[in-house]
Amino acid sequence: MISKKLITLGTLAATVLVLGACNGDKKDSKDSSSDSKTETSMSSSVDAVSGASISDKPEVIEKALSKDGNWIVAATADLTFDKDVTVAGEFHDKGESSGDIYRKLALYAQDSDKKVTAEYTVTVPQLIVETENFNIVNGTIKGDILVKANGFVLNGTKVEGNVTFEKEEYKTSATLDKEGAEITGETTVQ
Repeated sequence: MISKKLITLGTLAATVLVLGACNGDKKDSKDSSSDSKTETSMSSSVDAVSGASISDKPEVIEKALSKDGNWIVAATADLTFDKDVTVAGEFHDKGESSGDIYRKLALYAQDSDKKVTAEYTVTVPQLIVETENFNIVNGTIKGDILVKANGFVLNGTKVEGNVTFEKEEYKTSATLDKEGAEITGETTVQ
């Protein structure tokens, strides 16, 4: 048990540093007002780590994006998946049930001045988005994206592949060009 707590505390320290990188995201002002509350909570409670998932391991990120995952998921390196990855479940801003329905995948790091210092690439055959208001911030998705929910956002993200919407309603509710986001493939409705 002590060993598990030491590992968790080590993970917590790394988590606080990376969440600091996600904190106050200038490109994503929706998050900037209260991420510091999450960071502060995390520094005082090991249990608060469940509010975010930060990793350089594909299996950890895949689980974090599942229906049993977290409201904010951050990659700390380039990731490659050899199978489709599904983003599922309903999540709320800052992990609080009173918050708006919202979920974020951060594919970047930033310094203490909130300047982006690194962007990461996720290579995946297909990213299937079933979560409402899912926001991918910065970085690159190499592969196709299938959107099955309202409110999908690409925020400074480059997609090297196609983006397909299951319904016109989902396409209409999406924001695909925030902060210079771009899609190199086709954008269509099934």
